[in-house]
Amino acid sequence: MYSKVKNMKEHKRILVKIGTQLITNKNKNIDESIIEKIVDQVSLLIKKNIQVLIVTSGAVASGKSILKTQKSDLRISKKTLTYKQTLASLGQAPLISLYSKYFQKHNLIVGQALISRSDLQNRLGYLNIRNTLENLMNQKAVPIINENDVVSVDELEGEIYGDNDRLSAMIANAIDADLLILLGDIEGIFTSDPKFNKDAKLINSIEEINNEVINISGDSSDNVGSGGMKSKIEAASLATKSGTKVVIASGKLDNVIIKIIEGQKIGTTISSSGKKLESKKRWLSTGIYESKGILIVDEGATKAILEKGASLLPAGILNIKGDFYRGDIISIKSDSGTTFAWGISNYSSNDIKLIKGKDSKNITELINKKHEPEIIHRDNLVISREN
Repeated sequence: MYSKVKNMKEHKRILVKIGTQLITNKNKNIDESIIEKIVDQVSLLIKKNIQVLIVTSGAVASGKSILKTQKSDLRISKKTLTYKQTLASLGQAPLISLYSKYFQKHNLIVGQALISRSDLQNRLGYLNIRNTLENLMNQKAVPIINENDVVSVDELEGEIYGDNDRLSAMIANAIDADLLILLGDIEGIFTSDPKFNKDAKLINSIEEINNEVINISGDSSDNVGSGGMKSKIEAASLATKSGTKVVIASGKLDNVIIKIIEGQKIGTTISSSGKKLESKKRWLSTGIYESKGILIVDEGATKAILEKGASLLPAGILNIKGDFYRGDIISIKSDSGTTFAWGISNYSSNDIKLIKGKDSKNITELINKKHEPEIIHRDNLVISREN
């Protein structure tokens, strides 16, 4: 184990995401030795005044291990979501206890945070999460975060967060992390799937996530966890847009976190897309995956938003997709099909159907209400860094 860290000035706050496949052994039980090694590295960084948060998967695998130990099983069909939720409930406490046990050896305490998608979609919930995590880190406690599987189905279904990959990006966004490290059992992003192509080569660095990078990604190759390279690339896309650098690497490499912090060529590094966004804009950027609906706008509205920083008015809207309400985050697409912005809607989808393509001065007579002249005000709108 390293006793010192070189070149650590670049990063003051990092988030480490630990995948299910990393912390489970060949018998699909929790591998304590991996957790201990990660805790040792994180503890060293904290003692060097680097703030570290952990997003961990593995509650379902932990629950399965408990049932094996008890030589029992649940009287629920294994094909149901309820089965996975029950396993997660059984496994979460033992999982957090393992982290607590190994951090105590370094005289550090942990704070558990179970977070669901709705917590981050809601502006007040987003701020409460950020403030709580900030306070934990200021106390030199280690926040241990997981999806709240009992009330939220997203990670278990593998459709939204993908084994906590995208959740980790959203948390990195909320707490303004300098670096997001996604640790799994694969070394990084390859030119093709190395499990099936022996000639696949590791990509050491990526400047931006474009269609070529997205097309390389694939889904998880087994049923232990729900995250594949696709979800990691999507997570990296969200994090880098908010100003956070991302490294995808294998957590099985010795001292992998320390080596990444030191700047060694480990895994795949994805560069940050630009400057840090202000707090509200960072929250809005979560709309990349969490938007409730889509507004398709004409060329004039697209240019006005991208080139002049204008608000979106009813006159520029061509079509609407999805059902949403006033205050929801929605995405904006050009007529060519490119999503280029996200924002908070001042009107519901039903209202916009009646006023789209119309002048703002006619809103009241069309829907008998007028909240604001804009559908999305420019202060409540964030533009994709890719445009």
